[in-house]
Amino acid sequence: MSKKQKLKFPYLLGSKWTATQKAWGWRHFQVINRKNQGKWVFAEMIASCDLKTRFWINAHQLKDGSLWQPGWQTLQEINQLEEEENSFIFDK
Repeated sequence: MSKKQKLKFPYLLGSKWTATQKAWGWRHFQVINRKNQGKWVFAEMIASCDLKTRFWINAHQLKDGSLWQPGWQTLQEINQLEEEENSFIFDK
């Protein structure tokens, strides 16, 4: 009997993300497809305001908080997060 392999990024499909910097002119994206290729997992992203803007990304990059934030965040929330990170760096 073989063990069932753990699915990487199980909640990826349908998840929403905010890019910390504009990507193809947009910040808010949703995962509409996923693809496993060997040990890698890729997510197809679509811009929430422009359904023609689509691209594939290595899902591991979504874990990088300097590039992506989970959910759809306002510009004010993104700026506040950056300020908190900068104050932490300079307070050390």
